[in-house]
Amino acid sequence: MFGRRVDNRVTRARRGGMMGDMPEPIRVRGSVVVPEAELVWRFSRSSGPGGQHVNTSDTQVELRYDLAASDALPPVWKERALERLAGRLVDGRMLVVRASEHRSQWRNREVAAARLASLLGEATAPPPKVRRATKPSRGMVERRLENKRHRSELKRGRSRPSAY
Repeated sequence: MFGRRVDNRVTRARRGGMMGDMPEPIRVRGSVVVPEAELVWRFSRSSGPGGQHVNTSDTQVELRYDLAASDALPPVWKERALERLAGRLVDGRMLVVRASEHRSQWRNREVAAARLASLLGEATAPPPKVRRATKPSRGMVERRLENKRHRSELKRGRSRPSAY
């Protein structure tokens, strides 16, 4: 554990909001952030092994973000994200991310926030540049064919002479 001992108990330091509120809004790309007010957090009990602790604590995190109603994203980005994330959206508008790998609710909250930021970052990225088809130059074609002829001659020279 971390912290210092006081009266036979450990007090935890508040490093970067560790035991309090969520640290900062979720950064999508550049200066665009999703404010905390647009996020809905739900907590439930995680499944699987974990001993007595798992039966009493709500460590599984579900983060919901209403993408269609959001004012945080520029309209072009929002349109692009709605199109690219169409298969993941609930009711065509709500993006849901779950995290339950850690035994701590706080760590699961951080994982869910990172996943949401990653999803939105990829979904709002500009499309890749369209590749223009080009022809190889005449000199390049001639060099390639000359190189092929040269290799063929080398390999033919390594073989045994024919018995004619």
